[in-house]
Amino acid sequence: MITPRFSCSQSEDAVIVTMYCPSVRASDVEISVDDTLFSIHVNPYFLRLNFPHPLRGDEDASASYDAGTGYLTVSLNKETKGQDFKDLDLLAKLLAPRPAEQIPEEPGIEVLASEDAHRDDDSELAERAQQLTLEQREILEAANNDWQLPQETPEPLPPLRTTPEHRYGFLDMHIGYFRHVAHAENEVNELGPDAETMPPAERRKRRLIHEQEKWDDEYYMADFVDDEYIQELLAWASPVAGTTDGHHFTEEENATMLRLPRKEYSTIPQQTHDLYLTLLTLLFSYAYETRTTQQDPTPESAWTLASLTPAFSALDPAPYHALPERSNPASFTETELSATFVASYRRALAFPLFRSFALAERCRADVVDILAGGRRLVTRCLLGMKHVLDHHEVYYVYSKVWVDDYCVWTLAYTRHALFPSLSRKIAGLKIAKSMVGWDLDELESAALEETERQSDSDDESEDEIEQMLPAPL
Repeated sequence: MITPRFSCSQSEDAVIVTMYCPSVRASDVEISVDDTLFSIHVNPYFLRLNFPHPLRGDEDASASYDAGTGYLTVSLNKETKGQDFKDLDLLAKLLAPRPAEQIPEEPGIEVLASEDAHRDDDSELAERAQQLTLEQREILEAANNDWQLPQETPEPLPPLRTTPEHRYGFLDMHIGYFRHVAHAENEVNELGPDAETMPPAERRKRRLIHEQEKWDDEYYMADFVDDEYIQELLAWASPVAGTTDGHHFTEEENATMLRLPRKEYSTIPQQTHDLYLTLLTLLFSYAYETRTTQQDPTPESAWTLASLTPAFSALDPAPYHALPERSNPASFTETELSATFVASYRRALAFPLFRSFALAERCRADVVDILAGGRRLVTRCLLGMKHVLDHHEVYYVYSKVWVDDYCVWTLAYTRHALFPSLSRKIAGLKIAKSMVGWDLDELESAALEETERQSDSDDESEDEIEQMLPAPL
C-alpha cells in the first residue's frame, strides 16, 4: 500500500483530511473511524491517522473527490464540537501507532474480599495444625524459637547473551549496520571492525582515547590567535534565534516525515531521560555545522555532523556522567547537562576545521534558541541533519540508526513544554574551560605572551633599521 501525501486542517465542527490520490475510483473509498483512529483505503493508497481527540463514527464522515486535481477531501465530525485538535501539522505524530496504555511503575493491590481474621475456635486451629507436613512443622517451630537466619540479596545475574554482537543506536534497537565497515570509507567510525561486538563501556573508553590522540594544542593556539574568521562566525545571526513554534513545515519536510518509520516506542523513565540528553548532542552538532557553513551545507557537512556527535562516531550516547537512576524524566541536573555539553565541546575542539572554545559556547547558545522554539523547531533541525546525512553515500547509516527514530520520537512522544524549560536550564550553565580536560587557559595565556613577544621584537627590529638608515639631508 502507498501512503499518500496529505494535510489536515479543522473547523469548529470537523477535521478535514486532504489527500493526493490521482487516478482512483471514488466509489472504492473505504473509511473507518474508531474513536481517535481514522483510516481510509482507496486502492492503491492507504492512510491511518491517530488524532488527539475522539471523532464521530464513519457514518457521519463525508468525502469528495476532484478528478481534475487528484485530491480527495474527507470531513470527519468531531465528537465534541468546538474542541481544538492541536498539532495537526505534525504528520509523523498523526501517523504514529496508537500508544499502548501506560503500565504503572509500581504494582497495585486490589482487595477482592475481606473477613475478620480473629478466630475464637481453638479447636479449628488445632485441627489445622494436625494437617501440617513435617517441613511446615519445622518452619513453625523455628518461628516460635525466633531464630535469626542470615538473609542476603543475591547479586543480579548478567544478561544472557546468545550472540557476540552488541546493539546500538536509538534505544539500542539496531544491529548489523557496521558488519562490513572495513570495506566502507567511514572515516568517522572510531571503533573500526569491532563496532558490532564492542560493549558500551569499551566504546566510551575508545572514544576518549581517540579524542586525546586527535587533540592538537598548537592547532588550538593558532585558531585562538588568528581568529578573524572565527569572529565572523560568532557574529553570524542564526535564523533560528527568536523563532517561535508557529511556523509551518515545508513541502519537502512533509514529504520526508511521510517516509519516516512507523514505530511505537515503549520507554522507561530513565531511557526517556537519556534520550533527551543525547538529543542535545545532536542539536549541538547541527548548530556547529550550520554556523560554520552559514546554513549552506558543503561536501564536508556530513563528516562534521558525524564527527561531532559521540553517539555517531563511537556509538556512545548519553549520559556522560554517573548519576543515580531517577524516576522523573523531566528533571535535569546542572552536573549532567554540563557533562553532556563537555562531551560535545571536546569533539568540537579536537576534530573540525575551526577549533575555538568561544565558538563552542556560541553553538550552545544556538541549542538554547532551538529548544526555545519548541518541538517543531527541534524537529526541523533534525530533518535538516537527516537531509545532509541521507545524501552521503557512507554516513547515511547514522540517519538510519539515530536520526530517523529521533524525528518520530520528537514529534510523537516528547513533551512540548519540556523544551523551553530545558532551554532555560542550558542557558544558565557555566562551563569552565578546565572542565574540557585540556589546559585551555594555559594555552591561551602562552599564545598571548608569544604574540606580545613577537610584537615587541618586530618593534625593536624597526627601530634598528631606522637607526641604520642615513640621516636625511
